[in-house]
Amino acid sequence: MKISTKGRYALRIMLELAKKDPDVYVPLKQISKNQCLSEKYLESIIKKLVDAGYVQGIRGKGGGYRLTMAPDHYTAGMILRLVEGSLAPVSCLESKENTCPRAKSCETLPMWEELYQMINSYFDGITLQSLLNQRTDIDALSDTMDDYPCEKL
Repeated sequence: MKISTKGRYALRIMLELAKKDPDVYVPLKQISKNQCLSEKYLESIIKKLVDAGYVQGIRGKGGGYRLTMAPDHYTAGMILRLVEGSLAPVSCLESKENTCPRAKSCETLPMWEELYQMINSYFDGITLQSLLNQRTDIDALSDTMDDYPCEKL
């Protein structure tokens, strides 16, 4: 399993919004700048987040995006599944019903099912708030924060 840039960037967008005052709309241009990501590329990701109701957007002056719920209500799993689709390690587990003709006789299927359960369990146990708390703990341990210009990323 490999998480695509869309999945990783969706998490970064959500974390960027989670750091902000919940009543303030953050322009996509600002998210793009802060995360050193292409604004054009972020447009397609933010659309999925808005369509799913994870993010609320407003146009015009003072417009931008904000979370619709508190950061502890979002899990990495729900965000990744939204953007990536299934997190299944093998294709036969991607839909609710396993339609593989070998499913009943597949000796490896229990292993893949267990891995799939572990993946979902792991990502569903991580909230945006827990990621923010972890970052705060790391920042508190270091004397200085290095600023990395986008060119170095």
